Parts: sequence; C-alpha cells; structure tokens
Amino acid sequence: MKLVSLFDDFLKDTVNLNKTRIDLLEASIPALKSFVRESDWKPKVRTFVEQGSWAHQTIIRPVEGKEFDADLLVVVDPVDGWTAAEYVENLGRLFSGSKTYEDKTKTWDYCITITYAGDRRIDLAPCVVGRLWEGSMEVCNRKSSFERTEPVEYTDWMKERNAYSGNNSFRKVTRLVKYLRDIKQTFTCPSVLLTTLLGNEIQWFEKGSDEFADVPTTLKTLTGRLDDRLRMYPTRPTVTNPKLPSEDFSPLFGTDEQYSNFRTVIARYRKWIDEAHATEGRQESIKAWQKVFGSEFAKGDLVKAAADGMTESTGTSLIGRFLDSTAAHLGGIVDMVRDYGISILPSSFARPPHMQDPRWRSVPQPADIAVRAEWRSASHAEVGRPVVAGQLLKPHGGLYFRATLVDGTPVPPEYYVEWRITNTGAVAMSAKAGRGGFEVSSKPSGRWETLLYRGIHMAEAFVVRRSDDVLVGVSKPFYVVIE
Repeated sequence: MKLVSLFDDFLKDTVNLNKTRIDLLEASIPALKSFVRESDWKPKVRTFVEQGSWAHQTIIRPVEGKEFDADLLVVVDPVDGWTAAEYVENLGRLFSGSKTYEDKTKTWDYCITITYAGDRRIDLAPCVVGRLWEGSMEVCNRKSSFERTEPVEYTDWMKERNAYSGNNSFRKVTRLVKYLRDIKQTFTCPSVLLTTLLGNEIQWFEKGSDEFADVPTTLKTLTGRLDDRLRMYPTRPTVTNPKLPSEDFSPLFGTDEQYSNFRTVIARYRKWIDEAHATEGRQESIKAWQKVFGSEFAKGDLVKAAADGMTESTGTSLIGRFLDSTAAHLGGIVDMVRDYGISILPSSFARPPHMQDPRWRSVPQPADIAVRAEWRSASHAEVGRPVVAGQLLKPHGGLYFRATLVDGTPVPPEYYVEWRITNTGAVAMSAKAGRGGFEVSSKPSGRWETLLYRGIHMAEAFVVRRSDDVLVGVSKPFYVVIE
C-alpha cells in the first residue's frame, strides 16, 4: 500500500527540518550579510545566493548530535591580481578577527564555516563573477585555482524537475533518500550527486504521469530507475552537472568500494520499496515500509518495525535472537546491521558485561565529544579515507580515531583523552580479545586500531581534566562493523 498520509506525517514529524531550526538559520543570515558588506574586505559584493540543500528545499533534520548546515555564496566582482586562495583566506581572516565570530570561524578550501552554539552552521563561499567573461561565475579553491560554477541554473534545474514530478514529490523523495543515507548509514553519497542522480530520472514529457502520482509512488519510480541505471555501470559512471557540462560529479562517489556498495544498497532498497508498495493490508504494509525507513515511520500506528518484527516460524524475533548474548554475538548480527543499519542495535548493545566502568569522578553532565575515524592501510600511513560509524569494513588495515569537540576543534591541552575499545562477536571472544578497558592515545592526537575480528565493535573517547582527574566529556560509541 502507498499510505500517502503516513508519508506526509513521517516527512513532517521526522525527516523535514523543523520550523524552529529554519527560523534560527534565517535569523543568522542578515547579520552575516551586513558584516561582510560593511567590512573592509576588498572585493565588491554584488549579492548573496543560497545554494545546496537550503536553496533546493531538500535540507533535512540532522542525525542526533550532528549539525545541519546551509550554504551561502558571497557573489563578488574580481580583484585584479588576486588568486583564488586570497578570496577565501582574506574572508576567513575577516571573520576570525571579529569579536563576534572569532570563536565560530573555520577556514576550508572553498569556504569559511560559521558554527553556532546548538546545531547549525553556515558556509560562506566567495564566488567571483565576470573574471572570465561577463556573467561567468567561479568558486575559489584555495589549494588550486578558480572553478566554474552555475549554482543558480542548477537550482532552477532542480525546481524544473520538481515541477515535472508534481506535488513537490521530487523534493520530498530526495529528503527521504537523504534520510536513509544519514540514519541507516549503509551508503555514502553527497547531496549534490544524489540529487542529480535522482533528478536525471525525471523527464519533461512525464508531467502528470501515474509514475509520479504521489510521494511513495515517486519514491518507487526513482529508486527503480536509479537501480536500473547503476546496474549498467559496474564502475563509476560519469555524472555531468546538468547545467555545467565541464563538471563531472562522479569523483564524489568516493572509492571503487564505496561506489560498489552504493549500487548494492540501492538495489536492496529498490527491492524493499517495491515490496512495501505492493503489500496489501495496512498493518502488513506499515511493517514493510518500516523495513525501509525504520520504526520512526508510522510510529505509534503499529508495533515494531519490520526489521525487529521479522520472525521465524516459532515467532522469535531474529534480531532478538542475535542479541540474546551481548558478549559473544552470533556472526549473523553483522549481516543484520549490513541490511538494516546500526539503528537496529538496542541501547543495551553498548553495555556488554566485559566492559569496564570509568574510574574517574565526573562532572554532573559531561560534554558531548565527537569521534571521527579514518581507514589507513597501516599505522604508519599518513593518508587515509574517512569512515562513518556503522560502515561495513574489510578485516585489513585499521582505523585512526580522533576525539574532538563537537564543532571539530581539538581537545584543549589541559585535558587528556583515554579510549575504551570494546570488541564483541564470537571470533574476538574466542581469542580472548573482548577488551573493554581504558587505554591511552597511541598517537599524539588519536588512537590506532587494527581491523581484525568479524563483529560489531565500539570505540569511545573519555576526556579528563589534568588538574584534578575529573571526567568532563564522553563520546557516544563509534560502531565499527567488520565483515
């Protein structure tokens, strides 16, 4: 069944960015514009242009503990003799030198980021107009040079596709697929690439077609067409910016392994979406849609999500059976997490019996600490690739963990970090490698861990004040899934 009204509720209550956050975002923008216009920054400001998910109206509610962000182009006239780096670096110095923004500013390759207390940040990116010819637009890469861009035309293309699908369904489906990406964390795909892949599957002559009759049908149509297209390309295809033929988005797929995983996961979701759309009976259909989106879909309308509700002939929950033993999980839990994402894990999973409690006194409410990880081929390797919690990994190489404050700034030197590394799964337990104790950082700014045992393992960071050994910050478990 399509359950159109339940999709409307799911979008409104769970997926969409709520009005309070939108109001906070929009309230921050006028002050930023005024600050730039009234400053002594050398480029002459023509205007400001929203871009990305904010401009496309596909911005979604962030995962708990994460920020949502908005992109704002600062459109300027060229400055004679300036390199691309000077536009970005001078804008960064302007904000860093301000009493208002000095502790909120970070400079990146293309933009500066202003991070506000709470859960939002705004990226300001210089965009130079008319340097090549009248009307040409270029963003600035401080590590190389100027790069052509067409943000306004791309946004118009997105709006055009949304008009073809009707009922705002392309925007809504894009939000739903981004929700799957962020909540289940079973694939990676940057928003501009994902939006382009989905939008390319809508044609002008299909306006009013039954293939786009409503949101669940549009979701079925677009995931089916995307799966069909990806099946044609065992390796990464070219994905051209529809309004800038010289720009290829395909590098955003990441590694060959990430692209292969993306194809696999889209095929899996396509199958589940087709099944849910075709399922008869309200309760059975809700179960089928919960298999796709998790228990937040139609929460309160039915009992558990399909992933938790899938039963054997005895009526015993498969997930429950795998979680009966906290310390020595059956190997199949890895397959369950691969299929349904780490959101299926109950909170009790993070407290196996062999895990030790912190030994320090603690402040009443320890601060949230962020943990980030990079896969590297060996502990001495200098470069790697980012890994997200719950991402399926092969048992080779290892992860380099870093602990930071939630805004990405390093832990101050008057504090130290200890790590609790806890292994689960039959392989680790049989090797007497459950661990679960506390260990110091093995590198100056982080911890190296080799990927060895099939199972779902956890890395947690604990920040302790040096002066009195009081615990002041704790991270959530970073789940490492090894197949």
